[in-house]
Amino acid sequence: MIEKKTTDKAPELFGRENYKWMIAGIIAIALGMILMAGGESTNPGVFDQKSVYSTTRITIAPLLILIGLGLEVVGLFRKPR
Repeated sequence: MIEKKTTDKAPELFGRENYKWMIAGIIAIALGMILMAGGESTNPGVFDQKSVYSTTRITIAPLLILIGLGLEVVGLFRKPR
């Protein structure tokens, strides 16, 4: 019995544009995590309320993470052209 070798390639699941959206989402998530981590205190025995509850840590960083997750969803569900 002779077997035929098929060289048909399966269509790519994601296109170049999808990967760009996903990379942008990863960058946004990473930036949000870095901003949320914040800086360190010069004196560990003193609680600095302004640095812990800053607008960057409480508002901007979580929004960046949510935007990054949204970009990931767009990158996954967008049909390649």
